[in-house]
Amino acid sequence: MLINPAFAQEAAGAAQQVAAGDPLRVLFQFLVIFVVFYFFLIRPQQKKMKEHQMMQSNVARGDTIVTSGGLVGKVIRSNADDLLVEIADGVRVVVVRDRVLGRRSQSDRTFAEEESVNDNAKKGSEGLKDVLTKK
Repeated sequence: MLINPAFAQEAAGAAQQVAAGDPLRVLFQFLVIFVVFYFFLIRPQQKKMKEHQMMQSNVARGDTIVTSGGLVGKVIRSNADDLLVEIADGVRVVVVRDRVLGRRSQSDRTFAEEESVNDNAKKGSEGLKDVLTKK
């Protein structure tokens, strides 16, 4: 044969040593992976959760909120655990404070506000056409 049996045994022993590796090196690699996961996944998620809980606890009367069910409304009254939210004229619902997804700023328009702006724009343009066509 072309390969001497002694060389074959020596190569197999070297392969087992490489596969086993140094236990401290393997432990170090796991620690590095854990640190990377902590700083890129766990810590930012905890920070987001803390900010969200602060936002939920700071919701007050007059704030416009969005619930987890997708309802948008104005807070009429707030208690420790729940909120009374007006979602339309005369329509009020009680929402558990933990189900508030976020606050809406004054610059965000609701669908109803957009519709009223569009209706007013249509009425305004029709009125302008009437004025221009009359002689």
